[in-house]
Order: sequence, then C-alpha cells, then structure tokens
Amino acid sequence: MTEFAFSGLGINPHYGTPLNAYDRHTGRIPGGSSSGAAVSVTDGMAFAALGTDTGGSCRIPAALCGLVGFKPTARRIPMAGAFPLSTSLDSIGPIASSVQCCATLDAIMAGGEPAILPSYPLDGLRLAIPKTLMLDEIDCEVGRTFERALTTLSKAGIRLTHLPLPELAELPQINAKGGFGAAESYAFHRPLIAAKRDLYDPRVLSRILRGTEQDAADYIALTRARADFIRRVEAITSPYDALLMPTVPLAAPPLRDLESEEAYRVINLLMLRNPTVANFLDRCSISIPCHRVGDAPVGLMLIGPHNDDARLLAIAAAIESLFLA
Repeated sequence: MTEFAFSGLGINPHYGTPLNAYDRHTGRIPGGSSSGAAVSVTDGMAFAALGTDTGGSCRIPAALCGLVGFKPTARRIPMAGAFPLSTSLDSIGPIASSVQCCATLDAIMAGGEPAILPSYPLDGLRLAIPKTLMLDEIDCEVGRTFERALTTLSKAGIRLTHLPLPELAELPQINAKGGFGAAESYAFHRPLIAAKRDLYDPRVLSRILRGTEQDAADYIALTRARADFIRRVEAITSPYDALLMPTVPLAAPPLRDLESEEAYRVINLLMLRNPTVANFLDRCSISIPCHRVGDAPVGLMLIGPHNDDARLLAIAAAIESLFLA
C-alpha cells in the first residue's frame, strides 16, 4: 500500500507497487492507498480485503481494479487498531467483488449481524449528478463508460438530475493549506519525522510536511468552514437519494507515466478529487464497477446521506444488478 495511506495512486517505493490485474503487461497502477488490498482480491488471494478510506483509499483501487469499495459514515466502524492519517476524515471500509460481500464485512466490523441486502426498487429513485468539478477532465474511457451507465440507469426508471452544486468549487480554497490530512498527519508524525525522516517515502513526507503551513487559527477556521459547507450542501442535496458521479476521472495509468514529480502530483490530485467529497461531507459512499467485460475498469460512485449506510448499500446492490444482467 501507499506509505501511511497518504496517496490515491497505490505506489510504494520501499517494497514495490502491486500492478493492476487488468493490464500487468503495460504495468498499470492499482490505485491507492489500499493497493495491495485490491490486488489480493482480483488475484484470488483473498475473498475480500479491508482498507482505510480518508479520501478514497477503498473506492479508488476498487474503481481501477474492477471491484466494489465501500466507505462507511465515519465512526460507524471503530478505529481502534488503525494507524491514523486524519482523525477528522478517517474511516474503515471493505473491498470485495460484490456489494453484498462489502455489506457483510461492514456489518461484522460495525458489531452487527450480516444479512442479505433487501431488494430496493429503482423506479423513481432520485440521483443527482454534480456538474461542478466532478465531471471535469474525464478521459475518453471513463466518459464513454459513464454515459452508457447513465443510459442504463435511466432505462431502469431512475430519475437523474444534473445538479450545478457550485459549492464544490469552494473545496480547493478551503483545503488550500493541505486540509485536515496535512494538519492532523503532521501532528501525529512530527516526532517520528524528527527521529526517522530519511526513512520516509519522500512523496509522502512532502504531503505530511504541508501541515507546517497551518497554525491553530487556520485549523479552527478549517473546522468551521467544513461545518458550514456540510450544512449548505445538505440543504441543496436533501431531495435526492444519493449523489452520482464517476469514482475517478481516469482509467488506471501506467506506472511509468508517474515517474516525474509533476505527473505524480497532478494525477494524484485527480484520483482523489471526487472521492474526497464524501469524506469532507462526512457521508457514506460506494464505488461499483460499470464497465463492459474486457474494457478498462471504471467505477460508478454513489454518495449517500450521513448515517444512511444501510439504504445506500441496498441501492448500490440494485444498481449493481443492472450491470451484471
């Protein structure tokens, strides 16, 4: 996995990067941070796997590897035993080959009893597709697959609404100093960096050190901005059952294309852009495969309301069945 779960690409310079089973000949990335978790499932080494999801670390590798990745509402799953990245955003979720498998693991981790997901009627379901940011810079493969998926959903009676949601354009400025991830990871890693700085992945270290750009006043302002953002977005999106978008805007790129620092930075930010919205909003979210057999894996992401995890899983299972038919 990516060191300390701090990247959406899944690259590990210490032990090697597990390559995407879709195209190992080209050497495509698996997505991260839970890269080995996803590859273990695609290769049949594990029935399912666990990951932490602070900004997409379960959903991104699931999307790039053709799996299902679920991010629960934070704090539903106890964080005991998990190495922290951002205590404000961290959550623990499953990666598996089906929504039902993810739901089973989620129930166990939450201390409940696993059960078969109930059938959920799709006719009349209301899904909102945010137009701001979430559809920008989509590559041809993801764009074609997403449009086919929308056609499939419409034929099933799902009501799709393109929602402007300009509030999303505020996120880059809100997180301009590195956001919660930088501030909270630096607070945890500061003594470790002082003692063992040379052992860190340089790319991860540079992201952690962005926490030095924030002081206490910045952190308090960030906390207040998040609460206000959640309140405003909730007021706009409450009429809809879930938000809908591509999980990530790109199909898995070759590892060789990420050798330069600039390419790494740009692609990493693109991979994280859509999934991080759910974490910042403190909602549940799931990525399900929507590509055709033989095509590059593409994930379809749903973001449900806060603590509406059970219903989101049921909706996702019903939508998943459309692409398995």
